[in-house]
Amino acid sequence: MADFRFVPEGYLESMLEEIPGYVELQEETARATEGLRAARILELGTGTGETARRILERHPGAHLTGIDASPEMLEEARRRLPGGDLRVSRLEDPLPEGPFDLVVSTLAVHHLDATGKADLSERVAAVLARGGRFVLADVVVPERPEDAVIPCTPGFDLPDPVPDQLEWLEAAGLEPQVTWARRDLAVLSATRQPRSG
Repeated sequence: MADFRFVPEGYLESMLEEIPGYVELQEETARATEGLRAARILELGTGTGETARRILERHPGAHLTGIDASPEMLEEARRRLPGGDLRVSRLEDPLPEGPFDLVVSTLAVHHLDATGKADLSERVAAVLARGGRFVLADVVVPERPEDAVIPCTPGFDLPDPVPDQLEWLEAAGLEPQVTWARRDLAVLSATRQPRSG
């Protein structure tokens, strides 16, 4: 992943400006976590805590572990998420030890190339509890070129089509589905099946 750091100052404003549907994406991400009893949550790319705040509202009492490559973003997130275990770490690094009932990531995984996304799917599956869920909300390559409306920086933003991402999640042993899609944004929900019998 390219070495680029986000900073908290003006981050939300820039997301709202550059990503049509940003608020709706956040809400749909949180909605995709409903119906799950999540006591332990892992967030990949915590940023300033926008997503985590919404998810913790739906899962009161859950313990949040969050990672982000930017110490400055996590400093802001710590103010908003005082009980969270927030760590400076990259998506390519080993994930915190599970099991987690819920792993969530919003607008972070598209910075990995295809091999990195497939590898991350495997590593997420390994830290998910049986019956746990991975909710992935991100920029994708849409079916119709005219639906690509979010500005992407070559070499830094590396979105992939939804079918590819579903394939990587399935190959990791998860059962994925698309829960929401709009132009070049999508929310995928992938469940690790409980043991049968």
